Amino acid sequence: MPTGNPWLADQDQATENGGPSGQALSPQSTRTGVSSPQPGIRTPNVVDRLPRRDVVWPATIWWLGAHGGAGESTLATLAAGSRPAGHAWPIPITPGTMHRVVLVARSNYAGISAARLAATEWASSALSDGIDLAGLVVIADAPGRIPKPLRDFERIVAGGVPHMWRLPWIDAWRVGPVDSRSPLPKEFRQLFSDLQITTSSTPAHH
Repeated sequence: MPTGNPWLADQDQATENGGPSGQALSPQSTRTGVSSPQPGIRTPNVVDRLPRRDVVWPATIWWLGAHGGAGESTLATLAAGSRPAGHAWPIPITPGTMHRVVLVARSNYAGISAARLAATEWASSALSDGIDLAGLVVIADAPGRIPKPLRDFERIVAGGVPHMWRLPWIDAWRVGPVDSRSPLPKEFRQLFSDLQITTSSTPAHH
C-alpha cells in the first residue's frame, strides 16, 4: 500500500511522475483525495497563510477564494444559501458549529499555487476544528484546454484535498453580470449536485 504523501513530495518530481494518481481528471468529474488533515504536514509561513475571521452567519457552503479574482463571489451568486468567505477562513464562533468550505482558484499557475498553500494550511491541522473542507474548485482562467504543465500541477494539488471540480470559462461573464436564471453548464450543475446545494434560481425543498 503506498505511503507517499503528495504534500511531502518534491513538486517537480511529483509532476514528472504524473501526480499522486498518475491519471488525468476528466473535465466534469470529481476526484477523492485526502479527507482530513494529515500528520507530518508543515504549516506554511505566516506570510503564505490566508487570513481568518470569526463568523456566526450560517451558510450552505463558504466559497473561499485562495486569491483575488478566484470566483468566490460568482459561485455565491449562483448557489442558494452559500456565502463568499472574503478570502479568509470563516472560523465559527458558536461552539459545536462546523463551517463547510470549498476552496476556489483560477487555473493559472498563480491560482493553483495559492490553492496549494491554502490546502496545505488545512492539511497541517493549523485551523479550527470547525472547518470542514469539502474540496477545491478550479475555474478556467481562459478559453480552451489547460496546458499540460498546469494540469500536472493541478493533479498534485487535487491529491491533497477531498474533492476537486473543474469549471469552464464562461465568455458571457467576462462582458456582463452573472445571471443565475440562465442555464448553467453541466460542470456547474455537477458541482452543486455533489455538494447537495441548489442554484439560486431553483427553489429549495423543505
